[in-house]
This record gives sequence, structure tokens and C-alpha cells, in this order.
Amino acid sequence: MQLGASLPVADIGTGPVVLRDYAQAAEGLGFSYLLSPDHVLGANPAADHSGKRVGTTENAYHDPFVLFGFLSGCTQKIGFAAGVLILAQRQAALVAKQAACLDELSGGRFRLGIGVGWNEIEFIGLNETFSNRGKRSEEQVRVMQALWALPHVTFKGEFHTLDDAGINPRPASGRVPIWFGGHAEATFRRTAAYGDGFMPLAYPAGDKALAAFDKLRGMIRAAGRRPEDVGIEVWVSPGIGTEADWRREVSFWKAAGVTHITAHTSYVSGHHARIAGRSAAEHLDAITRYRAAVADLL
Repeated sequence: MQLGASLPVADIGTGPVVLRDYAQAAEGLGFSYLLSPDHVLGANPAADHSGKRVGTTENAYHDPFVLFGFLSGCTQKIGFAAGVLILAQRQAALVAKQAACLDELSGGRFRLGIGVGWNEIEFIGLNETFSNRGKRSEEQVRVMQALWALPHVTFKGEFHTLDDAGINPRPASGRVPIWFGGHAEATFRRTAAYGDGFMPLAYPAGDKALAAFDKLRGMIRAAGRRPEDVGIEVWVSPGIGTEADWRREVSFWKAAGVTHITAHTSYVSGHHARIAGRSAAEHLDAITRYRAAVADLL
């Protein structure tokens, strides 16, 4: 298993020095990768949103391609993962180009996690359709994988047309790993058909997670692929529990066939909790203690 860590930009700051130092520290600790989310636009947090869930500008988000392009030049071997890029907010050929360039400049250290998004204000501001985002993003993946694999592509789909066109540079391997985030039935199907990995957040360690993984593996086989070729990433919380709790959870995930575990220090959900502190030192202390507790289990 690989152990990664979230990059808590919203807490530690957006400047180059703190982000460089944090990435280099995580690399020095032995973390396999850093993960960062994506949001382009946010609503005014002081406005009245009538109880509707709306993403705001309260927290800072760096563009993942810019962020990881910078950090790849500050580090030697640590990987990078978008967790997740809202693909349907962007043009497929442009994302394919950006991901291919980052793959080249980082030496193949980038995984492209993608999701369908939920914050409609972003789609409106980017002049993209919110209602068909899932179906459109599925076709985007097909377009991107073709552009990475072939020097020139002819493609005619519902949303995209390519007439003997290509990108240069392309990834040396012919692909950038695509990991699907989400829990909808369509996400399972898309992961099985096209994905290099699955990034679910809804399942704590337990039977629901095992059932979801079994379901996905069955769908992968039905798609004519091998389950061992599709990774699974889960998030864990250094902000809750004891070292013994962390070890039990990691042991469970390892037995379940999870390939990537992200120590996330700021994510909050029903079974995730952020750390108490906000400084870079406090975040680094949390992931340092977590890795020390579980390193022999990886």
C-alpha cells in the first residue's frame, strides 16, 4: 500500500515557501504522494444562500496543475494526485494537454482523480452545463485517453469532435492514470470501464466498504479487465483516534485490497475529522505521528 497525505492549502497558506517546505517535509518523511482538491469559483460566504449547500471563497484552492507543476520542481520522487478535479467544468482536450505536460515535467508522478462536482455556481461561471456533467465527463475521459495514447485522433461523440488532431507532448507511457471519485452507480460503471482507480469517501472501514469493493471488482471483470489493475484509495483521519485505532483501520484496508491510503488532516464527514490545529507545523506533526504508527503495516 502507498501512504499519502493531503496538502492543507486552506490552512497553511498559498505561498510558495510554505508549500515547498511542506511537500519536501512530506517527501522526507517517506510519504508516497500528496493530494490536493480542486475548485475554480466560490460564492460570497456572506450572502444568503437560503439554506442551499454552496461552495464559497472562504477557503483557498490552488489549481492542481499549477500547484503540482510547481511542487514537482521542488521535489524528487513524491507523487501527486488531484482529489478530485471537476472534469466537466473544463474542456477535455485542454485537461489532456495539461495532464500530459505535468506528466512530462514531473517524470510520471501524477494521478488525475476526477469527479462530477456539486457546486453549480462553478459550472454557471465557467459557462458549462451542470445537468449533463456526468455523461459529458465520461466522454471526456474517452477523449483524453485517446489523445494520450495516439499521436492523432479522430473522434465523433455526443459532445466532442476531433478531426485527426493530437497533443504534443504526450505521456511517455501513453496514459495518465485516471481515478474516479464518487459513489453513484455510474461511477462504479465508469471506473470499471475506464478507470485506473477508485477514490470513495463514503465508506468507513466495515461491511459496506467490502461490499462496494466486491461490486466494483465484479464490474471490472464483466468489462473484460483485471481487478488487480484498478487501484482503490481511501482517506483516513489523523485527527481522531489513537495509534492503536489507526493500526486497526490500516490493517482492515490492507486486507480489503486497498492500494492507496491518504492521511487527510482537514476533511470532515460522518467518519472523518480534521486536526485541531491550522499551522503547517501542526499538520506535519499529525502526519508524522500517523506514519510512524502504521509504517510497518504498509
